[in-house]
Amino acid sequence: MKQPLTRFLSYVALDTQSQPGQEQVPSTPGQFTLARLLCQELTDLGAQGVELTDHCHVYATLPGNLPGAEAVGFIAHLDTSPAISGRDIRPRVVEDYDGGDILLNPETGCTLSAKEFPELARYKGQRLVVTDGSTLLGSDDKAGITEIMGMLEHYSEHPELPHGDICVAFTPDEEIGRGTDFFDIPRFGAKLAYTVDGADLGKISFENLNSAEARITVTGVSIHPGRGKNRLKNAILMAIQLQNMLPPAETPSHTEGYEGFYHLTDFTGTVDKAELTYRVSDFDREGFQGRKDRLAAICDYLNGVHGPGSFAVSFRDVMHNMREAVEPHYHLVEHAMAAMRDVGVEPELMPCRGGTDGVRLSFLGLPCPNLNTGSHNCHGRYECVPVESIERITEMLIALVARFAKGAEA
Repeated sequence: MKQPLTRFLSYVALDTQSQPGQEQVPSTPGQFTLARLLCQELTDLGAQGVELTDHCHVYATLPGNLPGAEAVGFIAHLDTSPAISGRDIRPRVVEDYDGGDILLNPETGCTLSAKEFPELARYKGQRLVVTDGSTLLGSDDKAGITEIMGMLEHYSEHPELPHGDICVAFTPDEEIGRGTDFFDIPRFGAKLAYTVDGADLGKISFENLNSAEARITVTGVSIHPGRGKNRLKNAILMAIQLQNMLPPAETPSHTEGYEGFYHLTDFTGTVDKAELTYRVSDFDREGFQGRKDRLAAICDYLNGVHGPGSFAVSFRDVMHNMREAVEPHYHLVEHAMAAMRDVGVEPELMPCRGGTDGVRLSFLGLPCPNLNTGSHNCHGRYECVPVESIERITEMLIALVARFAKGAEA
């Protein structure tokens, strides 16, 4: 069996960052490079129906050997976050981690601090894959791909083990919200699935934040400052006034668990015009609507202060809480929890404070809770993943397929 670390490092060596603002899917050609590599590996493992689409979706099925067993699917994404550079990644394996700080880059002094990331203490004595402090690592979601491929390889090398059809798909542009734009559920072949995408060992998510994008345009009046009294309206200061009217503790840096937030993601402006973009998020539908209503009410109030048309806001719902679509199929969550216990990991249900391809797929009729990959600190230079977590999650996926097979045998 190919070593998980070897497989993972071969994947992160490829630049597959997605790029927002592009019309085409995939948004970057590098995603095709990884997709073609995976197609060859899937073919070598004996998968059938291996296909790479024009939009860079990879589909394949490892045929089952147990009549009547339900097909189960696994999905991971090819792209990595555009948050910081994903080019020329130089990963390093820290052997027998001592539990202390890890100097990532001697030239810049960039350090993975045990104080700032106390969860690292759980991995003392293990192997950690880290960055060189100048790029992300790409474990989101190349760790997930590694684990799915390792599970497939296990069943390919052990044809005596009973299982139903194992359907896999790898998607492009998940990080920019377009991974399922052209996803073909009938072609995928399974009626239930799991995304393997993010979070540390033991975590399972079947609920996520409702989220909307709010775009606010602030229109000011630019006049020479020497003659601006009672006439100049500075759009930048007006925009700051709006931001200061939102609850200061309801931001991503102050919230956790089931707490919602307002996240200012972009702010540009001049005296004449300013533009703000927010991610408005809440787990509860009523709370979600309330947050949008509050932002709209603030704009209405400020229009009364600064004049009609000074503030214009529009909302675009990005995703809804997949709990609504997954809960009727809760046995998927129960099977995943049992499979974790099968390999000695105590599962923990964790609300997803972001999103996965599974959110949209669940509402399209493919219930799709999310499983851990073992990754930490994704989307940044402090990203790392314990090798033992990749190995354990691969074992968990093997056990999960076996659980579906036992259900068919019973």
